[in-house]
Amino acid sequence: MPVPRKLMIEFEQETDGRWIAEIPVLPGVMAYGSTRGEAAQAVKALALRVLADQLEEKKNVGCRDLNISIACL
Repeated sequence: MPVPRKLMIEFEQETDGRWIAEIPVLPGVMAYGSTRGEAAQAVKALALRVLADQLEEKKNVGCRDLNISIACL
């Protein structure tokens, strides 16, 4: 049985006040928001789209159950 992997979100506030959220284990998954919460919501939605694309392309062959957990740091 595969070990569950948590997707951790890293945040940084830009000099203009915007927030950027990134999930480093998913290349290219980063999003901006005017608040930390908006950035978190946007990056979670993007991560789900990327994971869905990977599943459709069968990059995760052998994955019976999919349990997604995203933690904000």
